[in-house]
Amino acid sequence: MGGKRPVAAFDIDGTIFRSSLALELADRLVERGVFPKESRARYEDEWRRWRERRGLYEDYFEKIVQLLHEEIKGASYEMVADIAGEIIEEQRHHVYRYTRDLVHELKDKGYYLLAISHSPKFIVDGFGYEMGFDKTYGMFYATGASGRFTGEIEDEEFIMNKGGILQRAVRKEGLTLEGSVVVGDTESDIPMLELAQTPIAFNPNRGLYREAKRNGWKVVVERKDVVYTL
Repeated sequence: MGGKRPVAAFDIDGTIFRSSLALELADRLVERGVFPKESRARYEDEWRRWRERRGLYEDYFEKIVQLLHEEIKGASYEMVADIAGEIIEEQRHHVYRYTRDLVHELKDKGYYLLAISHSPKFIVDGFGYEMGFDKTYGMFYATGASGRFTGEIEDEEFIMNKGGILQRAVRKEGLTLEGSVVVGDTESDIPMLELAQTPIAFNPNRGLYREAKRNGWKVVVERKDVVYTL
């Protein structure tokens, strides 16, 4: 590998964390009154449809992202970051065994560990630190001079392209894709999975499962205390 460190890139929500950092944050912000109580109604229908297996998780997640984008404007960064820290402290062990162990294994082998998520960066950073990642990427919610969120997201187009982020990290950090490992669970992870020497579709949704089978990628499923490869 020419002396360069190989890279391992992971999605976070639903891939390592057994929930979504964005979902947990939005729920807590409503619970604490940072967001209006009635804002929960904006995603309850999608949540119910997903729980009853009549709707898609992606639709539910999209409603949560919209809520964060619209309601976080004017909120204190310090307050929201403190709440994010509480969530990480409470749920940092709420992870899948397969990906948790894979992170530790690759770290021991000297891999550069990269986390790429569409949840807010300030909570992704904290979770990534607890897991031992070298670098984390997430949605960057801008703040003004007052220390309050402006409602703007910086470089949103870039952060939505996980393949572009991985390529940038490889160039910037002097890494190599030779021997690389990438793990994801939805279609948004495909651009970075396509770059990996070892792409792993972990608990994939239908769209990613079809793409993984078409490309011959490894598919791993964890259910209860059993991990198996399809």
